[in-house]
Amino acid sequence: MPTVPYSRWPRSVYGSGDEPDPRFSLANERTFLAWIRTSLALLAVAAAVDALPLRIDDRAQAALAAVLALTGLASAYHAWRGWVRTEQAMRTERPLPGNAAGIVVVIGVAVAGVVLLVATLLRA
Repeated sequence: MPTVPYSRWPRSVYGSGDEPDPRFSLANERTFLAWIRTSLALLAVAAAVDALPLRIDDRAQAALAAVLALTGLASAYHAWRGWVRTEQAMRTERPLPGNAAGIVVVIGVAVAGVVLLVATLLRA
């Protein structure tokens, strides 16, 4: 019987190691999707902050939107990278990698909060 070429994408993930228990792969996918939802929410808030007439300085408003957008983009990148690293580790029976992506969101939201707080206090 001829062998069918492996067609799952990305090949760098699915082309190595053994197929893990589907429950673990699906849990990894759910984590990826949760990070993507977080990323989309941050990008939506950034767009809203940029579009709405807030009662803060225009430069502060632009900075706030930029910080939120950058945090959203970083979250999307870390979602993908985390999914790949975890899937590869499961397939090659290596220890699961740590997930430092959460600190990106924490720092981004904290910076956005500081920008908003300072802009609000300066308005008064």
